[in-house]
Amino acid sequence: MKVLSGLSLEQLENFMEEFGVTKFRAKQVHNWIYFKSVSNIDEMTNLSKEFREELKTKAIITETKIKVKQVSSDGTIKYLIEYPDGECVETVLMRFDNRANLTACVSSQVGCAVNCSFCATGKRGFIRNLSFVEIIEQVLTIQRDTGLKVTNIVFMGQGEPLLNLTNVLKAIEIFNNDFQIGARRITISTSGIIPKINELAEKELQSTLAISLHAPNHKLRAEIMPIENKYPIDELKKALLNYVEKTGRRITVEYILINNFNDTTEVAKELGYLLKDLKCNINLIPYNSTSNDKFKKSSNNNIMKFKYLLEHSGKKVTVRLERGADIDAACGQLKGKVDNVL
Repeated sequence: MKVLSGLSLEQLENFMEEFGVTKFRAKQVHNWIYFKSVSNIDEMTNLSKEFREELKTKAIITETKIKVKQVSSDGTIKYLIEYPDGECVETVLMRFDNRANLTACVSSQVGCAVNCSFCATGKRGFIRNLSFVEIIEQVLTIQRDTGLKVTNIVFMGQGEPLLNLTNVLKAIEIFNNDFQIGARRITISTSGIIPKINELAEKELQSTLAISLHAPNHKLRAEIMPIENKYPIDELKKALLNYVEKTGRRITVEYILINNFNDTTEVAKELGYLLKDLKCNINLIPYNSTSNDKFKKSSNNNIMKFKYLLEHSGKKVTVRLERGADIDAACGQLKGKVDNVL
């Protein structure tokens, strides 16, 4: 059976040739999949019943299933999505009051090899990359389930996107062309894979690059991010400066605030100095608890003081709104395992 999700309009046109129908039929099917997000062929009501019956003998829309769905008190929805091989990932739909944007936080891998100590995903280790179809299926699953149109994509779910760059870039192409989500509404977050950052710098990509920094120096960063030992912060900064020079795009620096670890006045000043010549915005993220009790969230007073000091250095600084923490859907809490949600 042919799986229709993930096929481009051209691929659908080629498939429809088998039925001897016009290209217009392929466009209708394409619209049903990507804009109306139907879950079965019978819902394609502007196709004749006879054609739908024939199509069902050779094709299905998707093989992806929702294994578990949770809804937060703030409206955030977390899905545990199961693929045909039985592997699962989590994806999150975030809604914000007074904003029209609907943001999907998607995963790029099953598990993660980077193993940041503040993140639940890495505790599983790396299992496998997701295909580009499996990535876009996360957004299609959200749209099918809610009837809503996703407007923004952030690659901030499970996995390190730049270690699966080929599939991530193909998924972005489909989000642009088939979902008609603008490139500037898509963010790729990385822990700092320098060769892939340099590769991205050579591409004409309008999406935002976000760097998970979380410390201003090698010693502090290495304590929570093992990747620092492979790609040290001084070399990472050179890659980021090169990226800005090549693309002209502003980078987003993500910084998780951990109480009495990386949230002090001295650290804030050091971070401001490190970033002073980098074209960037800074997004501060209050630490979200996982099964690791080693870390605690910074106090509101420390968060605001840290923000003030960075703003004083001339940067635009925001504090990320906490979404979905009550269902373990916030930053760093995704596991992608059934025992995490039952």
